[in-house]
Amino acid sequence: MPEIRPSSDLRNKYNEISQFCHEYNEPVYITKNGQGDLAVMSIETYERLVGKYELYKLLDDGLEAKKEKKVRNFNEALVDIQKGLENE
Repeated sequence: MPEIRPSSDLRNKYNEISQFCHEYNEPVYITKNGQGDLAVMSIETYERLVGKYELYKLLDDGLEAKKEKKVRNFNEALVDIQKGLENE
């Protein structure tokens, strides 16, 4: 169940919100005048969310490259990587 708090709790109960976010790795939804306004989360949760987004973007780019036939054979790419490591 999502944690929903009024905006006044950001000022008056910041420590409770922070503790919840860190303990449950979930965002807290903040309302303003009874309407949804913000989602507050720990840095760790935010970084994990951004990391997932970046991974999905890379996977999508790879699928698009495959569809457009802009890919190389795995073994050829591996040989180039190994050559690059040897030249370091």
